[in-house]
Amino acid sequence: MSEDDAALWVRVRDGDESALGALFDRHEARLFRHAQRLLTTREDAKDAVTIAFFELWRKRVSVRLVDGSPLPWLLNTVSNSARNLERSGRRYRALIAHTPAADHGAAPRAHDESGVLAALKRLPAREQSVLVLTVLEGYPDRVAAEALGIPVGTVKSRLARAKTKLRDEMTAMEASWA
Repeated sequence: MSEDDAALWVRVRDGDESALGALFDRHEARLFRHAQRLLTTREDAKDAVTIAFFELWRKRVSVRLVDGSPLPWLLNTVSNSARNLERSGRRYRALIAHTPAADHGAAPRAHDESGVLAALKRLPAREQSVLVLTVLEGYPDRVAAEALGIPVGTVKSRLARAKTKLRDEMTAMEASWA
């Protein structure tokens, strides 16, 4: 029988690297799917997950668990890492675009026919985190609030704002198709 996250976490906090490996094996696929929703390349998604686990190890003394699991913390850290990687990629592409080399085409982008992912990426980071945890990952408002360190009411208001913005963008996008 495998250990639950809380038991593994006790071992991780005591410096047991094999327990961190067990947590990685347990949650890597879910975190990778989450990262792929936010990033344009598979390699960046892998990097975001790796960064999250490095940070989990580095900050293991101060990580806040939710219901005995570091998964919400990891999801939030993957989101932050994804934003940083995306920002870094934009800077790199801008630098390349300004070099006096041959003409460069547009950087490859993930295919998103509906435009929903692009609209999600345009949300402010605070609203994006709440939307990802509650809507995409299915956590209750209370768990998202605990993972983000904010009141439940703030989760609800940010979620409402995010949904309104997404709805307005989708309505405008649909109108442009007509």
